[in-house]
Amino acid sequence: MRLDFAQPWVLALLPLALLPLLRRRRDTLRFSCIAWLPADPVGRALGVLWRSLACAALAGTLLGLAGPGQPGAQLQRTGRGAEVLILLDRSSSMDASVHTNGLQTAGRMSHEPKAQVVRELLGEFVSKRPDDRFAFMTFSTVPIMAVPFTHKSDTVQAALAATAIGRGLPETRMGDALLAAIDEFAPRSYSGSRVILIVSDGGAQLDEATRRRIRAGLAHEKIALYWIYVRSGPNAPNLDTDEAANAYGLGEELALHAFFKTLGTPYRLYQADDSNAIAAAMAEIDRQQNFPLTIHERVPRRDHAGACYLAALACCAGLLAFRALQWQSWEATA
Repeated sequence: MRLDFAQPWVLALLPLALLPLLRRRRDTLRFSCIAWLPADPVGRALGVLWRSLACAALAGTLLGLAGPGQPGAQLQRTGRGAEVLILLDRSSSMDASVHTNGLQTAGRMSHEPKAQVVRELLGEFVSKRPDDRFAFMTFSTVPIMAVPFTHKSDTVQAALAATAIGRGLPETRMGDALLAAIDEFAPRSYSGSRVILIVSDGGAQLDEATRRRIRAGLAHEKIALYWIYVRSGPNAPNLDTDEAANAYGLGEELALHAFFKTLGTPYRLYQADDSNAIAAAMAEIDRQQNFPLTIHERVPRRDHAGACYLAALACCAGLLAFRALQWQSWEATA
């Protein structure tokens, strides 16, 4: 085990731990003739133990002050999963429930906000994938990076819960959000499957320059794209139609879906009219994204100063016990 010291200059004081070995003047001059004293092997052994405890107490204290520890390291292991960036729509339309026109087909989303149902189902999805590296970004008028890539699922869960605060803005700028999501993968070394998971109830009309940048970014970073399209009701556009093949002038959702289908990278659409459909989509993504993943974990520095202080404290306790049991000197008993 490799050790380092936070304050290595304190080690220069370690010779001070030998001070208890020095003979005091009164140890040899108390009696007029030491040779007349009877042999005392037990006392001599206890004296050696006494001085050893004193040396150890000083050495332990000095070592603790030097701050010994095991340096941090980056460990590599192999799991199964993916690097998943969740891109959640926080526009005001997600705060509404699904319009059913009197038909009870939307389950929970007919009487609960879409954002609340999506938030809970995403939380379940994150909790079931311990080996994944998750990032979480929200968007409406601008993309907001809530959690960069991490293996700590509780951090992602806290960020998901925080989206319940406040209300969303009216705009849905999907193009800026996708470009920002792709940029999050750029500085990372490729270690396994990469996914951007969009959860939104709307689309966007993207200009040609934005489409080129998105297409090139997804291809360069080897990112698969999943879109869970949360329909707002039976009147919302159905993207699984022939109209979607040439839909840039028909509507934002159809236009976005038509563009995604032209990507050279994997793309999958999930249309969801109710909470069960969203849960089924996430379950299928969970099954699909189960490839070998190289995981790099940063292990923090482990401080061992406490163990040194504890050893010094034990030595001091031993010295106090010796002192309490010490026989009175002959001079005191005279």
